Amino acid sequence: MNSLYTKKVMQFFKNPKNWGKIENADGIGKAGNIVCGDIMQLYIKVGKNKSGKAIIKDVKFETFGCVAAIATSSMITTLVKGKTLDDALKVTKQDVVKGLGELPPIKLHCSVLAADALAEAIYDYFSKNKLLISKELKERHLKIKKETESIEEKHKDYIEMEKKIWKVKGR
Repeated sequence: MNSLYTKKVMQFFKNPKNWGKIENADGIGKAGNIVCGDIMQLYIKVGKNKSGKAIIKDVKFETFGCVAAIATSSMITTLVKGKTLDDALKVTKQDVVKGLGELPPIKLHCSVLAADALAEAIYDYFSKNKLLISKELKERHLKIKKETESIEEKHKDYIEMEKKIWKVKGR
């Protein structure tokens, strides 16, 4: 019997890397997918490299979703840990899929979710620290925000349960 997913996808699903929450995170990103209802929250801790550039020192995620959503969440965290914020923003959904070997076409939207949550965490970090936000990142943020609000409206009951379970207040 052939699996819908590659061995690597199943490995990242069964043993996710960087799963969990970062207390006092420097940036928090949330993204949802209107197609399937998956929701991801990604946390970053920012530090400086030897050149003094801001890097993602630590990154973790919490995802409510399918095998592909969890695997892509895990993969993006491994791809960006240690990267500068600028380089992390360049990680695409294609990079996530390539890192996993491949995803079934019907599950490609999960890779977008992971990339969007990362962009939102970096946007949140820039906002909190009153740093210059590029026009591209602002536009991406507005698009993601609209999609996430749509998901939250559609799944109000789940969101309330999620807040209780994760003890996430005001998010």
